Amino acid sequence: MNDSNFKGYKGRAKEVLQALGGRVWANVILKTNEGDFDGVILPRSETADGDHIVLKLKSGYNIGVRADRVREIKETSFKEAIYKIPEKEFPFSEDKPNVTLLGTGGTIASRLDYRTGAVIPAFTPGELYGAVPELADICNLETLKLFGVFSENMGPEQWITLAEEIGRQIAKGVKGIVIGHGTDTMHHTAAVLSYMVQNSPVPIVMVGSQRSSDRPSSDAAFNLRCAAYTAGHSDIAEVMVCMFGPTSDKYNLLHRGTRVRKMHSSYRSTFRTIGDVPIATVTPEVVTPIKTDYKRRRDDKDVTVKAVFDEKVSIVYYYPNMRPDIIESLIDNDYHGIIIAGTGLGHVNKPLYPALKKAHDKGIAVFMTVQTLWGYVQMYVYDTGRDMMELGVIPAANMLPEAAYVKLGWVLGQTRDPGKVKEMMLTPVAGEITEREPFDGYLILQGGIPEVEDFLSQRYR
Repeated sequence: MNDSNFKGYKGRAKEVLQALGGRVWANVILKTNEGDFDGVILPRSETADGDHIVLKLKSGYNIGVRADRVREIKETSFKEAIYKIPEKEFPFSEDKPNVTLLGTGGTIASRLDYRTGAVIPAFTPGELYGAVPELADICNLETLKLFGVFSENMGPEQWITLAEEIGRQIAKGVKGIVIGHGTDTMHHTAAVLSYMVQNSPVPIVMVGSQRSSDRPSSDAAFNLRCAAYTAGHSDIAEVMVCMFGPTSDKYNLLHRGTRVRKMHSSYRSTFRTIGDVPIATVTPEVVTPIKTDYKRRRDDKDVTVKAVFDEKVSIVYYYPNMRPDIIESLIDNDYHGIIIAGTGLGHVNKPLYPALKKAHDKGIAVFMTVQTLWGYVQMYVYDTGRDMMELGVIPAANMLPEAAYVKLGWVLGQTRDPGKVKEMMLTPVAGEITEREPFDGYLILQGGIPEVEDFLSQRYR
């Protein structure tokens, strides 16, 4: 066999394939010391080790089998695969709404590049139509790739560019905007866009994927269809996150941009509304409101874009025995604002007090949030809270720490006047502060206890 049969393989893995007659793209049964494995031998990426043979099982998942444990390779069939999404011209229909998809680098529809092992996102309308043809039943889709970055690399430069482009798209008359975004920091971007883009006449829908499109459990296509339907047909004209509701693909939830947070590293239903309930449920055919107090779609093109951000802002997550040099370093580096995620009702230890007073005296805006996420800062209850307010620390009601962080950056991008900063921070813009939490705004079902198990057995049996 020539080297084309061992794409990417090296070391012991290549030796075993050569000796036992295995080749890339062959459907085989690998007989090993641990049992038999039935699947397709996949290429390896250029940076992969030389110790494993990779199979795509019939379930769609990939596994690595140690080459030195393979005793026999039995080929059952062979068909060279080309992992490429077909590109077709996206059909235009006069009776469907025009929706723009702005890309930032998140994986919505994709193919796997086995040369590098990386997932390459499909992005042009033709690629998306080839990957998710049902989109043509929902809207007329145009795409514009603004960036190609992992979500952890999204920051003020990208937020400002994104907000300004949203303004241009609204001026063009699009009926809705979808933003493809990595899930890790989607809630930061959703919050900051809620401040930067106000009074939008159309839905602005952020969407991502927890699992890439080459996996059988991928949520990419369903999320994209739900987001496109929301953008084109919903009457909810706010910044929203559109992601799985339950772990199954029954419906997505539409979360308000300032009250949403990623809460699990890998679940498809990772996003939750905190301290409130989601705005609506959505399928690719219908939006069903849960709340009634949302901003409605309008026919005009009026929107207010305030795309500014002061990068000298930090979140400080308090922990026991935190030393004042953490705050001192922010002062020494000329930071303009600090968000503290405090314990309980909004507390930190007393050794931090002199540094907090120094920060206030230097004109640094310091706001308190709670690391419990649910609930309000209540600094009047204990002496420690009252003492901190005397030092200049301002309670930030029930703003989530991340929502408070990006809001403070946005506010300080407009003014450094202490009184004005406080006023703007504590004046709700997009639901980041609410008068109260609804009774069902705090729900964490603890597995194992009888009443929860009874509920789950009825719901999921």
